Amino acid sequence: MPEAIGLNHYLLLGAILFVCGAVCMATKRNAIGVLMGVELVLNGATVNFVAFAHFNPAFAVEGQVFALFVIVMAAAEAAIALAIVLNFYNNHLTVDVDTAEELKG
Repeated sequence: MPEAIGLNHYLLLGAILFVCGAVCMATKRNAIGVLMGVELVLNGATVNFVAFAHFNPAFAVEGQVFALFVIVMAAAEAAIALAIVLNFYNNHLTVDVDTAEELKG
């Protein structure tokens, strides 16, 4: 008889997504790759929120509300960051984050 999927399986999936996103943010040189890493980190956190909400009925609503906030924040972050990347591309003809030296304060 196969084992049922429990909380540990969801936490492992969330940790894997988080680590993949962190590695992607650290190793990618272009801005689109960094944005994909940020999205993976946010998705890993969302999986954990929903898993805790499912397995702990006292926090069912809070976990889903936090997940909804993460999704809305990720959409806003993607739209704003993509606008910044497109503006940077129009000025410099590249999306390489290492060439963004003049953006330093």
